[in-house]
Amino acid sequence: MQGATVSAARAIGLVLGVAADGAIGDPRSRRPVTAFARAASAVDAKVRSKHPVAGVLWTGGLAGSAVLAGVLAERAGRRSPVLQATTTAVTTWAVLGAAGLAAHGTSLARDLEEGELETARGTLSTLDPRVADDLGVIGLSRASVETLAENTADVVIAPLVWGALAGVPGLLGSRAISLLRGIGRGRPERYRWLVARLDEIVHLVPTRVAAGLTVLAAPVVGGSAGGAWRAWRRDTTAHPSPNAGRVEAAFAGALEIRVGGRTVYPHGVEELPVLGIGRNPDAGHVTRAVELSRVVGWLGAISSVVLAGLVGLRRRC
Repeated sequence: MQGATVSAARAIGLVLGVAADGAIGDPRSRRPVTAFARAASAVDAKVRSKHPVAGVLWTGGLAGSAVLAGVLAERAGRRSPVLQATTTAVTTWAVLGAAGLAAHGTSLARDLEEGELETARGTLSTLDPRVADDLGVIGLSRASVETLAENTADVVIAPLVWGALAGVPGLLGSRAISLLRGIGRGRPERYRWLVARLDEIVHLVPTRVAAGLTVLAAPVVGGSAGGAWRAWRRDTTAHPSPNAGRVEAAFAGALEIRVGGRTVYPHGVEELPVLGIGRNPDAGHVTRAVELSRVVGWLGAISSVVLAGLVGLRRRC
């Protein structure tokens, strides 16, 4: 197929995949990405406990295998536009995390509203490796907003951006890196340096795209576009990571709250910069963060279609 036809089929596949994610919801036990995460986590723990270097090689091998599988699937799909669109759609549905993120966020907001803090801590632990045992309503609400913001970039915007740019290899590779980063976040730096560096590279552009879309989406949920922009540009300069905190700051500014600060992980305490200016978050802000994440996701879907079209036009020229 010609480049423009490939990009058109890719764009259609992305739209169908996003629609399937919204329509089917989150059958967690059936999605291939869930099986990948469970297998990777089980083997990762055994390998790293015996030898850190073997664990690093294992991480690189998994990421490379995901990209290779994507390359083979992409080539097979180029036999016809219909097959290309179908392959992209199925892969998009398989890796996209929008429905699951919204479901978890809604559960967090409901539990916090009803005072079910222990249940909220359990739900949060499925999304974030931080230690939540001593967190109260404010701490859990802050952690929930941060997690919703970060995962919006990682499991929604990043796959869509890379899917538009690189097709099925981009979809599988970016999601595999996110999963491996999540598995290793609770461990010391010496065990996760490779996946951390890969994650920084893969999410360098998608994180900023997500922050920009958050600025655009803020008024839709009654938030402040100006606050999102100012927090993004002002507060993340003090953050030690080139990516972390960008979308969190934009969410905080949009909702006019404060997030960040002292965060406890299994490997130790991290003193992170405070992001945003405003009040401490509560359950209501978590609900609004879920809605903001949804709007950012749909804007991301539209943007990915436009990006795929631009890539096709460039190839045609």
